[in-house]
Amino acid sequence: MPGISSFAADLIGFAGSFCIVAAFAYSNMATRMNLLLFNAVNFIGAALLAVSLTVNYNLPTMVLEIVWMIIAAFGIVKALRSRSPGVTEAP
Repeated sequence: MPGISSFAADLIGFAGSFCIVAAFAYSNMATRMNLLLFNAVNFIGAALLAVSLTVNYNLPTMVLEIVWMIIAAFGIVKALRSRSPGVTEAP
């Protein structure tokens, strides 16, 4: 990504890593999980890491982050649909 220094990309990547680790910790500590929050934080973390990878490129990691964002996006859609009126959740 033009205009982003390697140092700035590293900071963005660290922020993304923190988001993903924080979401993982949350999923293991929460007594009742907010799936929208969990998936949104995962999506943001993966997106930040993907931005950092445009400067410090690594193909396997970029693919991982794209897949991570896709899975998180499905989770966001599922969480939003379960909140819609008239939609019932599976038992």
